[in-house]
Amino acid sequence: MILVTGATGNIGRLVVDELLAAGATQVRALTNYPEKAALPPEVEVVRGYLGRVETLPAAFEGVEKMYLAPLEETVREVTVLAAKAGVQHIVDVSGGKDTHWASVAIAVEESGVPWTHLGPGEFMDNMLMWAEQIRTTGEVRDGYPDAANAPIDLGDIAAVAATALLEEGHVGKEYELTGPESLTRAEMVRQIGVALGREVPYVALDHDETVAALEPSMGEFARWYVDGMRELTEHPQQANMAIEELTGRPATTFAQWARKNVDQFR
Repeated sequence: MILVTGATGNIGRLVVDELLAAGATQVRALTNYPEKAALPPEVEVVRGYLGRVETLPAAFEGVEKMYLAPLEETVREVTVLAAKAGVQHIVDVSGGKDTHWASVAIAVEESGVPWTHLGPGEFMDNMLMWAEQIRTTGEVRDGYPDAANAPIDLGDIAAVAATALLEEGHVGKEYELTGPESLTRAEMVRQIGVALGREVPYVALDHDETVAALEPSMGEFARWYVDGMRELTEHPQQANMAIEELTGRPATTFAQWARKNVDQFR
């Protein structure tokens, strides 16, 4: 039995699909709202939430492996429960000890359950932050147009998670996951424009203006995010081939993602 936590979340729901597509027959999905989850009929759906640990014991019964969504607040309690329930492998989204989600990786390791850490870079879906202004103004006002990284599609993260859960040889491994190409923010906006069939200008803001623009949606993390943009201008993130090497299929390009999500920008 494989338990997928956060099974209606942005990655967890895709992990369910990937497991089924790969032929898994015992998949249990943890969700707060089973009646609204619209999960496939072959999935066992249980009510629960990582943030309410008291809802979890029944979900862990008979579970051999699990996908752990990153919820820092209760991760230590959750992983202790998993260990007591006899879970034999946790695949988590966390990253290295110097990353934002380091506490997830640490808690999983300290639980004593064999683990695989997935450390994705920035999600392509983060660029939906531009959708409203493109729809309403036709342009993007943002900072650091030359900041470059290798954003990753959520479906590719899910595919790696499913691979790690179903195949041998991934225990004790920590995988840094990126998209297939390093792109500047200006180039990402250009590719969204290509998907729309028109040019989308990039209006560069200064550092403080960018922080102020993002604070309504990001709150205290806005300055951290913009500081990261500045760092990526000087030290661009390089792409790797981990997605293709682990799953056997090419990673999703940003252009493909833009075409798939074009209606959100239209």
